[in-house]
Parts: sequence; structure tokens; C-alpha cells
Amino acid sequence: MDSKISVTETWMRKHRLQYVGATRHPFILSIRDGSLDFSSFKTWLGQDYIFVRAFIPFVASILMKSWKESGNEVDMEVILGGVASLNDEINWFKQEAPKFHVSLTSVIPQTANLKYCRFLESLMSPDIAYPVAITAFWAMEVVYQESFAHCLEDGSKIPQELQGTCERWGNEGFGAYCKLLRDMADRCLQKASPEVVSKAEVVFLSVLEHEVEFWNMSVRDA
Repeated sequence: MDSKISVTETWMRKHRLQYVGATRHPFILSIRDGSLDFSSFKTWLGQDYIFVRAFIPFVASILMKSWKESGNEVDMEVILGGVASLNDEINWFKQEAPKFHVSLTSVIPQTANLKYCRFLESLMSPDIAYPVAITAFWAMEVVYQESFAHCLEDGSKIPQELQGTCERWGNEGFGAYCKLLRDMADRCLQKASPEVVSKAEVVFLSVLEHEVEFWNMSVRDA
């Protein structure tokens, strides 16, 4: 492998089809071109709220791993910022849901969501090395960032009601945050054993698969 190419860049090239499948899903493309069925969006909104609540302890577990294993205090600061932003995210869902007549307290998690949440829980195990966990964290965040950023590109016809959703995850600030997470993952992976790097690659692919299934669920269960 060319030493100038990072581990994550190698994966992005190797698994390009899977990555594009997650970041250019028909659900996202329908938001971009304005053809989205709003019932699909309402399904996504309720299910993602449940997922984010499960995502919070996952990120907190990475903060602990960073403290124990990272050796880089900047990592902790970046991850702590991510934990703090999730409080705003929960509040955002609570503000948006009434606009779409979604009752967050009565949402029943769908199968794809339950599987993704179980996957999150598995990554919280002490047996999961920090480079693997931070890879998963980066992958989950960057899929949303690239997906919704695509909706904001020139030529889009986003419904006005969804403009705020796209800006929430597609903005440049969130993009810069994802770049920090990717740099952290690459630094850890560069020092990691081949076994850990291999496990991290499997987790990266698993995240892409779960993301696709999550988008699929939103469309199917609309």
C-alpha cells in the first residue's frame, strides 16, 4: 500500500460502491430532487430519534476509550464536543417532530433500527479497541454529512420543510468535524496491528450496510 495514502482513503477506494450506496441512497436523492414522500421522512424522523438516543452512550464509551487508549488529549476534546452536540440534536428532534405530526414517545423501533442499535451496543464492549470504535464513529457521522451535503449542492430542489434537516448535517462545520474524526481514525489505524486494522475495516463496512438498511427502512415503512 502506498504510504502516502491513508488507511481510510484505501478503504474508500476499495469499497467505493458500498460507500456511494450509503451516501447517495434513493431516500437522499429524493430529498435532493424534491420528490420525497413525506411519510418516508416522518418514518426516518421517528426512527432516527430512537437511534440517536442509543448513539449517545456509544459516543460516551468512545470518550472513555480515548481517555484510556488514545494518548492524545485532542481526541478527548473532539469527542467531548460530539457528546455535547448530541444534546442539541435530541432537542432538534423534539422541535421538528410536532411539525410533521410525529409523536416521538409512541414510535416503535423497526427491525433495521433495532439491529443497528444492537451493533452500537456491541461496539461499546471493553474488548473493542479504540481504533475500531473511532472508525465506526467517523463512518456513521460522515455518511450523514456527505448525504445531506449532497442535498445542498447546486441544482437541488429541497422542499422548504426539509431545508433545516439538510443544513443540520450537511453544513461545512459538521464536515470539518468529520474530517477531524477521520484524521483521528487514520492516526490510530496507522499505529494499530494488522488484526485491529482488519477488524476496523469490517466495522466500516458494517456501518455502511446498516446505514443503507436504515434508509431502506424509512422508504419501505412509509
